[in-house]
Amino acid sequence: MRRIELSLLGWFCMLPLSAQADDAAKLQRLEGSPVDAGALLQLVLGLLLVLAVIVLVAWLLRRMPGWSGGAGGALKMVASLPVGQRERVVVVQVGEQQLLLGVSPGQVEMLHVLEQPLPDHAGPLSGGESFSRKLSRAMGKRGMPR
Repeated sequence: MRRIELSLLGWFCMLPLSAQADDAAKLQRLEGSPVDAGALLQLVLGLLLVLAVIVLVAWLLRRMPGWSGGAGGALKMVASLPVGQRERVVVVQVGEQQLLLGVSPGQVEMLHVLEQPLPDHAGPLSGGESFSRKLSRAMGKRGMPR
């Protein structure tokens, strides 16, 4: 058993030497540089093509409806309104119920549960004055304090 282990060990030690001899013979046969300008250009263009495909697929996935990656369609943002530089008021639909949330960089706080849900728009999120009017109506107020 010891003989077999020693012969295998010797064979594994000789393997890198034979590979180096083969590489040296191949290098002597090459006339030019193994990396020429054409190969380098092809490598760079291939890399740029792969990066462009990745960016294109990511852009397409963001634009396609249903690929939001959220909770499988159970959560949906109905509307959003900025109230400061980094603060927003958002209406989020959870199942059949809509919640009014205050969102700031370090905190998300529930402000109100809407009794009458705001209408859902298939287009982009509504914002600005129409959202504040809808929100005031849903909360039962005449106007938002400024």
